[in-house]
Amino acid sequence: MGKGSGALEGVVSPGAINPASWHGRSVLVTGHTGFKGGWLSHWLHRMQARVHGFALPAEPDTSLFESSRVTDSCVSSTIGDLRDPATVMRTVEQARPEVVFHLAAQPLVRLGYQDPIGTYATNVMGTVHLLEACRQSPTVRAIVVITTDKCYENREWRWAYREIDALGGHDPYSASKACAELAVASYRRAFLVDRGVGIATGRAGNVIGGGDWAQDRLVPDLVRAFATGQSVFLRMPDAIRPWQHVLEPLHGYLILAERLLAGEAFAARAWNLGPDADDARTVRQIATRTAELWGGGHVEMGCGGPHEAGRLTLDSSDARDLLHWQPRWKVDQALQATVAWYRAYYAGADMRVFLDDQIATYLEAGS
Repeated sequence: MGKGSGALEGVVSPGAINPASWHGRSVLVTGHTGFKGGWLSHWLHRMQARVHGFALPAEPDTSLFESSRVTDSCVSSTIGDLRDPATVMRTVEQARPEVVFHLAAQPLVRLGYQDPIGTYATNVMGTVHLLEACRQSPTVRAIVVITTDKCYENREWRWAYREIDALGGHDPYSASKACAELAVASYRRAFLVDRGVGIATGRAGNVIGGGDWAQDRLVPDLVRAFATGQSVFLRMPDAIRPWQHVLEPLHGYLILAERLLAGEAFAARAWNLGPDADDARTVRQIATRTAELWGGGHVEMGCGGPHEAGRLTLDSSDARDLLHWQPRWKVDQALQATVAWYRAYYAGADMRVFLDDQIATYLEAGS
């Protein structure tokens, strides 16, 4: 599988990224103006990849894209909408990427209830538009599509979900990501395998980390409230989620891309990239610990809002056994790094330098 030799330079230990393999490689990151896409773009840049970005405009004022100068990591930055197939096609044609990381999405459960049509249009047809552009590209060799742990048909059971479990979704966001998984599987079998293009999907847990300012996400809501002396109301304090720092799944996406580039056909599938089982925590526990690390903050318990899963955990044993990927930071380390980022931001630190330092610290944890 793959065009050319697919060989990756250098020899590294299993489960480690090979920075030499990214040197000078053309990479397209959709969603580079967002939280995870910004971190990934910077990480690729520090490995000297030629990063091209495609996304909606960054949120004003507080976005990671602005505060950490993510645009400095990109050879080109195209502002566009996944729902516009002509713009998506033109971006892929101009970037001529070997690798595509698809992170652009409507990523919020509650917004999915408010705008189901836009959510499906972006997360399903937007993904199809990108896949079609990649199918037409003579340069693309590897694609990693980012979905979510919420793509599973949630049965509220105590067992962790495996990649072979049924897809589904009660709310529009979750269901749209399950649909995206099906679209990827179809394109893989119908088109991409025969063209030697490897494609995989990554299903991460509840990702936390500095630079996430989204509304209706726990840690950003907590930080905004603590910084202004306001209270935070927890809708589902006893809901259990697989919490992990943003660098954990990004590490997995990079490993996946390297395996696909190397022509390892087994990697072209769906993968869970969640934290260790003992790092599953309730919303209440995360909120209480974040307040402790911040140095104070008022949290109110309650319930309310549209349906959301009560319990959700991932079985990532395949990624550990076959990709040799494993989490490097426990949940408390993830929270400490996250709070440190926001503290540095409010103190006026150079957040691009801070971003780089946290990536370096994370990499040292696995050495």
